[in-house]
Amino acid sequence: MSEDSTSTATVTPPGGTRLDGLQINPENPAPQPHWRADIEASLVVFLVALPLSLGIAVASGAPVVAGIIAAVVGGIVTGLIGGAPLQVTGPAAGLTAVVAGLVSEHGWRVTCLITVLAGIVQIGFGLTRVARAALAISPAVVHGMLAGIGLTIVVGQLHVLLGGDSRSSALESMLHLPGQILTLHTASALLGLGTIALNLLWPRVTRFLGPLRTVPAPLASVTLMTLASLPFTVERVDLPGNLLTAVQLPELPATSWFPVAVGVITVALVASVETLLSSVAVDKMHGGRRADLDRELIGQGSANILSGLAGGLPVTGVIVRSATNVRAGARTKWSAVLHSVWVALFSVVLVSVVKQIPLSVLAGLLVVIGLGLVNLGHLRSAHRHGEGAVWVVTLAGVLLLNLLEGVLLGLVVALGFAARRSIRAHVQVIAPPRRGTEDDEEPRSWRVVLAGTLTFVAVPKLARRLGAVPAGAPVRLELEVDYLDQAASEHLLDWVAGHRRGGGTVDLREQGAPVLSELLGGGKLPRQRVLADGPPASVAPWNHGRLEMGAEPARSRLPVLDGVGTFHDRLAPRIRGVLHGLREKQSPCTLFITCADSRVVPNLITHSGPGDLFTVRNVGNLVPLPDSGAGDSTLAAVEYAVGVLGVTTIAVCGHSGCGAMRALLEPDDGAVGAVGALPGWLEHATDSVETYREQGGSADVGALAQVNVVVQLRHLMEHPLVRQRVGNGELELVGMFFDIGEAEVRVLDPRSGEFSPPAGA
Repeated sequence: MSEDSTSTATVTPPGGTRLDGLQINPENPAPQPHWRADIEASLVVFLVALPLSLGIAVASGAPVVAGIIAAVVGGIVTGLIGGAPLQVTGPAAGLTAVVAGLVSEHGWRVTCLITVLAGIVQIGFGLTRVARAALAISPAVVHGMLAGIGLTIVVGQLHVLLGGDSRSSALESMLHLPGQILTLHTASALLGLGTIALNLLWPRVTRFLGPLRTVPAPLASVTLMTLASLPFTVERVDLPGNLLTAVQLPELPATSWFPVAVGVITVALVASVETLLSSVAVDKMHGGRRADLDRELIGQGSANILSGLAGGLPVTGVIVRSATNVRAGARTKWSAVLHSVWVALFSVVLVSVVKQIPLSVLAGLLVVIGLGLVNLGHLRSAHRHGEGAVWVVTLAGVLLLNLLEGVLLGLVVALGFAARRSIRAHVQVIAPPRRGTEDDEEPRSWRVVLAGTLTFVAVPKLARRLGAVPAGAPVRLELEVDYLDQAASEHLLDWVAGHRRGGGTVDLREQGAPVLSELLGGGKLPRQRVLADGPPASVAPWNHGRLEMGAEPARSRLPVLDGVGTFHDRLAPRIRGVLHGLREKQSPCTLFITCADSRVVPNLITHSGPGDLFTVRNVGNLVPLPDSGAGDSTLAAVEYAVGVLGVTTIAVCGHSGCGAMRALLEPDDGAVGAVGALPGWLEHATDSVETYREQGGSADVGALAQVNVVVQLRHLMEHPLVRQRVGNGELELVGMFFDIGEAEVRVLDPRSGEFSPPAGA
């Protein structure tokens, strides 16, 4: 698309406003289309469409005039009625193999009837608004189908290129190709190979040809090779002098209607899918009005009805002609309409010129088009998504069987992969780590991790993995499932009951809906819900921007509002029930005192949810001594949590890379000023620094942070209420340290004074 065509929606010229490619002048409010741009683009598209339409008709086994009729009717009717303004409609290579099979089986006139009926089906698709549903077909199937069609065209047209006749099927073409090579017609072969070479080399040659660089490669190759063929006797296009006498109207089939019905559905589906894919691709190439896909199907169906009634080929939206239209600077639908007008005029006025084109030249052109349909980039993309086999199976099916059977085979394989992914369960049994010393510590737990979709299909795997857990062992059962069916839940319940009877313990931990715990408690299985894709919204690093479909990170002036939006979209629906139960009161089990550092997320590192933690955050996770001064919010929170809420645990959590600890170790670096609230607040950690230096520490921020946790626990024990509850066994103090770089939480061992991961972690 030219540069000026991309800027028309944003530039406002003097005296008027430019909108959607139309110039609106206040003195003359009637919008004037960009006729000049559309006329120029239509001429370029015409030069590409004419040889392609002739070649596709020959490859389909249809009368040559059928390709011209389809190009004329498709461009005009769909251009006026359809919903994709810059898409060009005409006979397509993607339907060549289908039409060739129909012509071979039913004859041309019945094939015209099939085209008419397929158009009616397409209009039904459009009226029922199923266009978007057609895009649900796996891309691996669509691209494999196109690759299979492309290779079918190639092996069939190689026979014509070598001077022979095309075969009825790709398999037959491949089997007879060696014999055709041995009996090739030299002149035809040279002309066909020359056409292929010119199509491939033309873009490189045109840079030296000045004005000729605007001539499309298909037109240039056909024109030059036709001129080169004049001295030779070769088979040429069979076109009657009066095109109207060559028109063949549709007729009813003489035999069963069932094969005809299969042909109708095949043509309607393939034409619709190819049209929709082309429409979506063309929309990405320009900045104008987006395509109305349902309306486009109605336009395509109308064109197929008229094309079939007039004796033309079935039509679709064609990406090659459409892309040419956009790049040539088309602005409106009139470009597609006018290109068909030029095709009709040329075919009527210059019939004698068209009749000079050798069939081997058109075959060479179609070989290039067929090879273009085999896009290995699509195979690589399918392989990256684990669907390379779908692409290969579809291609092989289309090539060795037929189009419909190949596509159905590809769909079956794609559905098989989808079913496998949807019922695949992650079942992992993790043995406890070996002990460093043999003592009387309590045994460490085995971990059983279950994630994904647990159905009856996963029960054998589940039974095999659970069998590795020794009888009597303590087990931590971790569930993160999006579905749990009756067979899987009964097997888990039976295993839990049996393991407990054998003297073992099972500690159940669930993320998401409490599925299994409800059953263990005697309740009924709650209604299952599939969790949203990706991690919980609370974990998403929205402050660093989000990457979606390869886009650059989106940074907002108020990123916290972006996070609120994500919460409403993803997390709120999943926890609304929990929050509804907490609406009147809270009953947390833990007072969690930690640093205000943004990298420390208490609920994340403790895997807890709403209502579990009563959290206090300040600079350096400090707890002032009771006699240090009145009015401190941290001490007020301690009193409220212990005296009112009745928490049973107080955890003090430090972390690596703490700025407060660094300021205490390096007071002269200027990070903390001499005045203000911060220097006075950090005085509550003075005894932490003194203890650290007494132990021989010097400049390790992480080591000071761990010492600081121990000292703050001592400060808590100086509080009378805390000391009383601890003495009565009603409250427990816990020291924790979060290593940010390792994403590891370490817990203070009261006996050794060391921080280490908890048992089973």
